[in-house]
Amino acid sequence: MAQIFPPVTNTLARASIFGGVFILAGLLWVFSTVDRSSYVTQVGVVREQPVPFSHRRHVAQLGLDCRFCHTSVEDSAFAGIPPTKTCMTCHSQIWLQSEMLEPVRASYRTDRSIEWTRVHDLPDYAYFNHSIHVKKGVGCETCHGRVDQMPLMWQEETLHMEWCLNCHRHPEKYLRPRDEVFTFGYEAEDQTTLGALLVEEHDVAAATTLTNCSMCHR
Repeated sequence: MAQIFPPVTNTLARASIFGGVFILAGLLWVFSTVDRSSYVTQVGVVREQPVPFSHRRHVAQLGLDCRFCHTSVEDSAFAGIPPTKTCMTCHSQIWLQSEMLEPVRASYRTDRSIEWTRVHDLPDYAYFNHSIHVKKGVGCETCHGRVDQMPLMWQEETLHMEWCLNCHRHPEKYLRPRDEVFTFGYEAEDQTTLGALLVEEHDVAAATTLTNCSMCHR
């Protein structure tokens, strides 16, 4: 029987299989890179808001505590968005004619909430509770970054599962005294020693418990 394909076909077949491995690896690399890019994670991306609220102005310059606006952060799963009357506590006295703050005044007049654009938005299948993290000594800036230096709010971390697990596997690296949870720029002199003590003092669960799937997926 005559040979249908020339001998060079064997070489081409081997080369295509060998090249396919590199193509597949390249596609996986591209997918991983895109998945971790700011285009997907939104890290560092400032989202347009109805009012350009500056945390740097209110926190660093005016000295407002996180809890002044986020009143439920110590007792609830949600940190809470302040009602308009909280804004008007000050802005009924200052910047009364500011065009930028007209949405705030309109909200107060009509009793309709300002429709803020959410910056930190976990998937619905992931459960997160602010209050337990506060009680265990996890600082605001551990997750949200140096909010006191942000003229406009952006997401500092990816919020990927691996990022959460890095903390849950080694909580001692991130814990701080409870009275420093809302302090920005806090640094322990010896985090290794302090962290180990705080794990005991704050009754932090073992890593095997903290990394159990049911801890976040309920």
